[in-house]
Amino acid sequence: MRLSPSQKQTRALVQAAAAVCEDKKGLNTRILALDPADSGLSDFFLVTSATNERQAVAIADEIELRLKRDFGVYPNSVEGRRHGEWILLDYVDFVVHVFQSERRAFYDIERLRKSARPLTPAEFDAELKAELAEKTRAARSKAPIKSRAASAKPAIKSAIKTKKPAKRAKAVKKSAKKTAPRRKVAPAKKKAAQPSAKKIKRTR
Repeated sequence: MRLSPSQKQTRALVQAAAAVCEDKKGLNTRILALDPADSGLSDFFLVTSATNERQAVAIADEIELRLKRDFGVYPNSVEGRRHGEWILLDYVDFVVHVFQSERRAFYDIERLRKSARPLTPAEFDAELKAELAEKTRAARSKAPIKSRAASAKPAIKSAIKTKKPAKRAKAVKKSAKKTAPRRKVAPAKKKAAQPSAKKIKRTR
């Protein structure tokens, strides 16, 4: 399952909000992955329960604070904070429902959203990790091919470079043979003829 950047951002926000519910001792926290055909604008419902009004308000306030501080995200609207029986934080792509236990049983959002896929925070985290692991495997499977191609290019270049000087050396030898002047062998000097004995006698 490939996720767009906006979907990844939404999942990160839901994960952070669910972590707040766990930290503040929210009960039976569930993430409903809504059916796109039935969900309208939202992708997820985050539902948790509180034992009293004070805890419900504390959970809602901490979710709002943490998402604002860590992600710079503000809820589009907040409802029910005054009474604390059912506090709704609308972040458009997901909606947080913080119920007091009796009210949650009365409205039973999970039953109303039968097409939704309920997940615990741990299951939701596991899905995110699986998506990340799949993306990492895909990146690694592509990396060796690129690295091999990159390493092959320098080898080819080096081979080409080593071959060129050999060709040049042969060409130099050939040109040297052509241009080198041939040495002419000097003819042997004839020995001067010695005067015959008769001529020597006459001169005397």
